[in-house]
Amino acid sequence: QVQLVESGGGLVQAGGSLRLSCAASGRTFSSYAMGWSRQAPGKEREFVAAISWSGGMTDYADSVKGRFTMSRDNAKNTVYLQMNSLKPEDTAVYYCGARPPKAGQNIATMTRTLAYDYWGQGTQVTVSS
Repeated sequence: QVQLVESGGGLVQAGGSLRLSCAASGRTFSSYAMGWSRQAPGKEREFVAAISWSGGMTDYADSVKGRFTMSRDNAKNTVYLQMNSLKPEDTAVYYCGARPPKAGQNIATMTRTLAYDYWGQGTQVTVSS
């Protein structure tokens, strides 16, 4: 079982920045692919960003590309989402997801879908205009 705890959300003005963190339990965190998703009121949850087990590869939704950066620190079992040039349409609850390796794999594959085995409780990000 993997537990994920997000932090760093809050209220920010348009054009501002926030850095989200996600702390994960588990001794094999470095083998997980990790991702961020978000859900705005009245909308479906959507993919935001993903990172490979080593941090060497990242992928972003078109709506955040060039503004958001995902990173990870395997020594701290933590992933981050640096969000710059925030827009009111970025307002949502942001969730961290973990994707452990499947049977027969040593490391998990990265995905830009919502196919993660574990999710955190979410952190609210509100961007005012």
